[in-house]
Amino acid sequence: MTTAEQAQPANAARVADASIEVNGVSKFFGALTAVDNLTFSVRKGEVVGFLGPNGSGKTTTMRMLTSFYTPDVGGISIDGLDTKKQDIATRERIGYLPENNPVYADLLVSEYLDFVADLRGLTKMGRREDIAQSVEETGLQDVYSRPIGQLSKGYKQRVGLAQAIVHRPSILILDEPTEGLDPNQRLTIRDLIRSLGQDRTVMLSTHVMQEVENTCERILLISRGKLVADSSVKELLQRAQGIRTVHIEVEGNEVEKALSGLPGIADIERGEPVDGRKRYVITADDDNADLRPDIFRLAKKRNWVLWELREDRARMEDVFYSLTAEKQPTQSSGGDE
Repeated sequence: MTTAEQAQPANAARVADASIEVNGVSKFFGALTAVDNLTFSVRKGEVVGFLGPNGSGKTTTMRMLTSFYTPDVGGISIDGLDTKKQDIATRERIGYLPENNPVYADLLVSEYLDFVADLRGLTKMGRREDIAQSVEETGLQDVYSRPIGQLSKGYKQRVGLAQAIVHRPSILILDEPTEGLDPNQRLTIRDLIRSLGQDRTVMLSTHVMQEVENTCERILLISRGKLVADSSVKELLQRAQGIRTVHIEVEGNEVEKALSGLPGIADIERGEPVDGRKRYVITADDDNADLRPDIFRLAKKRNWVLWELREDRARMEDVFYSLTAEKQPTQSSGGDE
């Protein structure tokens, strides 16, 4: 049974309090199937990572959620409303930050947010309060009267987030919100997204796996338009953990012979020595076994000098690859993400 199949019963149980429901959705572009019978739900208040390789159908799905595209098969509900039958009402409930964050560089931040408020149909009476709250939530006070073109990339992303929440939506759809940011800016925007997610449902698309681990509660992973995983970050790592290995660098006598006598060891691979020190990669015969305590006690008993004792475990990048690598076509599916 796949990770996605294991998650299906949990999805069914969540429908009652779902902000987003995607039921059997497919989208075609000529002969290309961009999204193929996709089904999932997102619970109110969740922060969910929506992942997939280039060409997997991520962007197409997000555009269907925000009514830029209409599903060819199946249906989407936003807060219980059908996106086909109640298009305007569902758009009002969503704040959307598209990839590349299209903003007007020649406008002041204040002018741009006022323009977006106009597009959203906010009343003159309520918009001042709504804009002020958006500015406060996204930390734009110091640049509110500056031209957007003069802002750093990080502040431009904040402007994009501010326009997405200016109408007080219950759902945020964010497509690559930290793309092109430096590490410090990524941390700032990541903290901001976590803050925004306290009162809203957030669906976040990103290629940065560390962002997913630090920001999201749950992951939806698609490949070639199909759902291949739906799980919490912790569960997904545990299920796809794979073999655990330990790297050691040591000075001592009869190291390999002594190590082979430890319980729980499946294999010992000898590495190239460094300055006379022996190096090994040791593989456990149980995915849940941590070999390091036994190795440390053995080294102490035999008076070895340990220069390195390090465990390698699967990272989110490894899980991503293991679930999608064999499912990808040899060429990108028309450039869609």
